[in-house]
Amino acid sequence: MRKDFRGKRVLILVENSSYPEDGRIFHEATTLSEAGYQVSVICQSRPNRPWRELRDGIYVFRYPYVISGKGLVSYLWEYGYSLLAMFYLSIIVLVKPGFDYIHAANPPDTAVFIAAFYKILGKRFIFDHHDLSPEIYQIKYGANKKIHRLLYSILVSLERLSCKLADHIIATNYSYKAIEIKRDRVPADRITVVRNGPDTHLIHPVQPNPELSGRAKAVLAYLGSMAKQDGVDHLLRALHNLDQCFGYHDWFCVLIGPADDMKGLQKLAHDLGLADRTWFTGYLPNESWMSLLSAVDIGIEPAPANPLNEASTMAKLMAYMALMKPSVAYDLREHRVTAGDSALYARPNDDVDLARQCIRLIDDPDLRKRMGEIGRQRVVDQFDWKYQKEPLLSAYASIAHK
Repeated sequence: MRKDFRGKRVLILVENSSYPEDGRIFHEATTLSEAGYQVSVICQSRPNRPWRELRDGIYVFRYPYVISGKGLVSYLWEYGYSLLAMFYLSIIVLVKPGFDYIHAANPPDTAVFIAAFYKILGKRFIFDHHDLSPEIYQIKYGANKKIHRLLYSILVSLERLSCKLADHIIATNYSYKAIEIKRDRVPADRITVVRNGPDTHLIHPVQPNPELSGRAKAVLAYLGSMAKQDGVDHLLRALHNLDQCFGYHDWFCVLIGPADDMKGLQKLAHDLGLADRTWFTGYLPNESWMSLLSAVDIGIEPAPANPLNEASTMAKLMAYMALMKPSVAYDLREHRVTAGDSALYARPNDDVDLARQCIRLIDDPDLRKRMGEIGRQRVVDQFDWKYQKEPLLSAYASIAHK
């Protein structure tokens, strides 16, 4: 007999990644499905993926990904195209299998227009606040020109509109919740914090990659997307400082993940004399990057101090911790909330001190081991996704009868 999902059908919109690659969306969709919801996801596509499939009980609808450039026009084109593509697919989902909740994950915050349309039809709206879109824009384009100041203010308005129209808001941490209360004027009882916790049954140490194990006295790693706000240029300059300031030459660094400007980062590594000791892998699936990280000694989080990074929880820190790797990061508020004593902290935006903290770990294997154990236990005890399931389901339950 076909299960009756009336009143428990969810459509999740995500623009800046695909499914199931986006770990947070994967966890949310799976949790809702296991709790008896019928879940559909609309996202961008990946090579060799069908535009429509039923994957482990979850309906997935994908639109073709369009590679955008670096400029403002490309930025507007990407988000405008994605908005239209998601709206088109949402109509298909509305017909079959249908939805009662529209769960929009940002960035961008333009999905609020789709949500607003469906609220007219009686659908409930959950705004899943992943990133601070205005701050991301400001980091990418600055605020020197009038057009950039105007677009920043528009993005703030879209964030406020998303929060105003949402029946409930999911924040990734308490820093975001504070912003939603202060900047977006949202009552605290309309916000639920659901952190980006890894599933430690899936993310854990595995057989180390033999190509990387023992590659040098110290093997360092960076994991994640490489955009301007992520500070990979800080990491490369810190590696240069290991050589030039401190005379440490026996190291190797693997940088795992997609980049907005891969050629530019590779050129910077070459110009700094690092090309033969850095490996840019590009995007890798979980099983591949876990094998690589299991072979490294130290994880690096080089995100510089700015309003975005001070407030954001970095998934890479939790990945390092889950794989029992100590980390080095700039001393930012949410870095300490996440990593605690499993990381060493450098003075913000000081890449010489970032290198100095790396040296402390390079020279002390016992400290690396202790910090790795602290990190793994911290994830298991506090941040594992199992602790995020109840808040997520409570957020849905709070608006079930609105």
